[in-house]
Amino acid sequence: MARKTGLGKGLDALIPRDENAVFPGESSIEIPIEQIGFNPRQPRTQMDAKNLKELADSIRQFGILQPLLVRREPGADRYVLIAGERRLRAAALAGLTTVPVVIRSGASDEEQLELALIENLQRSDLTPFEEAEAFNLLHKEFGLTHEEIARRVGKARSTVTNAINLLNLVPAVRQALIDGLISEGHARALLGLESPVAQESALGTVLKLDFNVRQTEALIRKMKGERPRRLPQPASSPEVADLEQRLRARLGAPVTLRRNLEGKGTLLIRYYSDEELNAIIAHILDE
Repeated sequence: MARKTGLGKGLDALIPRDENAVFPGESSIEIPIEQIGFNPRQPRTQMDAKNLKELADSIRQFGILQPLLVRREPGADRYVLIAGERRLRAAALAGLTTVPVVIRSGASDEEQLELALIENLQRSDLTPFEEAEAFNLLHKEFGLTHEEIARRVGKARSTVTNAINLLNLVPAVRQALIDGLISEGHARALLGLESPVAQESALGTVLKLDFNVRQTEALIRKMKGERPRRLPQPASSPEVADLEQRLRARLGAPVTLRRNLEGKGTLLIRYYSDEELNAIIAHILDE
C-alpha cells in the first residue's frame, strides 16, 4: 500500500514534547464543554470508571493542569477533540462547564489518530485489542510499517507486531483474554493454531487444566504434531566415557551416564531379558 502523507510530520510537529508547553503564538483559551465533539478516531472504547472518578476528583480540586488539544470544525462554532478525552470526560463528571484548550489547525485524520493513540499509551493503558486495532489502522489505512509505528509510540517493533497478531484470535479466545482468564502469553501461543476450532479446543484444555504459558506452548506443539523439543546434552568427558566402559565390563550390560553442567544426571542400564536383569542385580548387590 502506498504511504500517505501527513503522518510523516511526526509528533513534534503537532504537539510539544513538554506536555504543558504550547507552540509560539499559541495560547490556551476556555471554551464550553458542550461545543467539543469527541474524536471519531479515538482508539479507546472503554474507560475505567474508578480511574475516571479519581481524575474528576483531582480536577475538581486542582483544575485541568494541561489544556486539551482540539481543532475547529470548518464553518461552525464547534471543535473536534484531538487529544484529552479522559480529561474532557472527567471535567464533565466534576461539574465543569468550560475547559482550557489549545486550538490546533490543519490536523488531519491521520494526525488525530496518532495523537490520540500516543496520548493514551503514555497516560493510561489501552486494552490489548484497543491497542491492536489502533496499530492495525495505522498500518493498513495509513501505510505505516510496524517499525514506524513502534518508533512513534516508543515500543519495540515485536511488541507492535504481536499486538496486531492478536486480531487473528477467535472470539472465544479474545473474550478469555479480555476477562483475564488467560494472559497475552497464552494468547500468542494459541495463535500457533490457524483453525478456529483448534484454538477453541486448546483454550478449553488450558482453562480446564489451568495451564501456564509454557504448558500451553507444549500443548500447541503437540496438537500440531511437532515432536517435543529436546535440550542438547553436554558432550561426554573422557572421564565419563571411561566410567561407562568400566561399568559395562562389570555389569555385562550397556550403560549410559548422563550429566548436566551442575553435576546432576542419570545412570541408564539397559537389559533385554529377566536373566540379564537378575545378573545385573547380582553384580550390584554383590550376591
